[in-house]
Amino acid sequence: MLPESREIGSEFHWDPAVLLTVAQNGHLPPRHSLYATGCGALTVLLRRLTPAGRLHVPSFFCPGVAEALSVHRPLAWYRHLPGGPSLETLRTRPGDVVLAQNLFGREDGAVWRDWITAHPDVTVIEDHSHDPFGPWARTSIAPYAVASLRKTLPVPDGGLLWSPRGLDLPAPSAGPAPGSDLKLAAMVLKAAWLAGHPVAKDAFRALQQQGEHALLGSEAAPSAFTAAVLPVLDIAGLRAAATRNARALEVLLPHQLLLAAPGAHPRGAAPFRVQLLCPDEPARDELLRHLAGHGIYAPVHWRQPAGGFWSGDPEAAALAGRILTVPADHRCTAADVHRVAALLALAAV
Repeated sequence: MLPESREIGSEFHWDPAVLLTVAQNGHLPPRHSLYATGCGALTVLLRRLTPAGRLHVPSFFCPGVAEALSVHRPLAWYRHLPGGPSLETLRTRPGDVVLAQNLFGREDGAVWRDWITAHPDVTVIEDHSHDPFGPWARTSIAPYAVASLRKTLPVPDGGLLWSPRGLDLPAPSAGPAPGSDLKLAAMVLKAAWLAGHPVAKDAFRALQQQGEHALLGSEAAPSAFTAAVLPVLDIAGLRAAATRNARALEVLLPHQLLLAAPGAHPRGAAPFRVQLLCPDEPARDELLRHLAGHGIYAPVHWRQPAGGFWSGDPEAAALAGRILTVPADHRCTAADVHRVAALLALAAV
């Protein structure tokens, strides 16, 4: 087994092994625009769409992105909990815009295909950030779709905007975005640190945080690095490895710890890591600290403090206080997966 000091999760590092040995075309949509961030792509698109109706946002969604978008459109919330949307809570008017999402990469989009067909006077934008190249994203019938690529791919920035219907797309502002160079420097230094070179972890963490702050919501074009590397990334290999690791971790964990049953995702989908459902928020945050103490960094999706900007959906907020996403992406080895499972089993005792 690998040493306890091996870090699992957190920000991606740069590894040339993720590149194809033979360049291939075709994994990006035929017509697309590349932005520095998915939020920036959404912002530019919303400004372009007319008339300026309301934007309907899922109640289990990133509050920071929703708050940024609220500057450009009045928001309305509809209930979408893990497991799928409650479309009876989606009350639209002609000219409104709906943001749909494939939460944790575990939805097939069937309910949205029916809804889109039945509501031609409403513009639907699908968010495929948790599985940008999955079956729903590839077979979408929505007017527009978007994905924040750096959630699943080892790139410093990148927001993909496309139109499954072949509609015209807005272009980003001049690039590259501020912060992209800092993020890339952090990825390179982290790779050196992981390889045992004398690089201070605080150094690349500071670069990563500074870069992320500068990049936040950027409407600019992506970095030259991201634009150049996307066509030659082994996306099929990355998705296959992430799926294999997520399935392996699910099988090793007690089923009562899991948010969804093992294997509960559409055929061909790459689930976004593994989600646990803790008894309450203090237990979740204690588990978060426990894992971090062993070098395993698990993100929280997404805190919704009632005193801050939130959806107003108490069920979504309650779940957001209990869910923890455990890293199980393409970087994990079999030993990593077993170490994570052992720590989680120990914590559950």
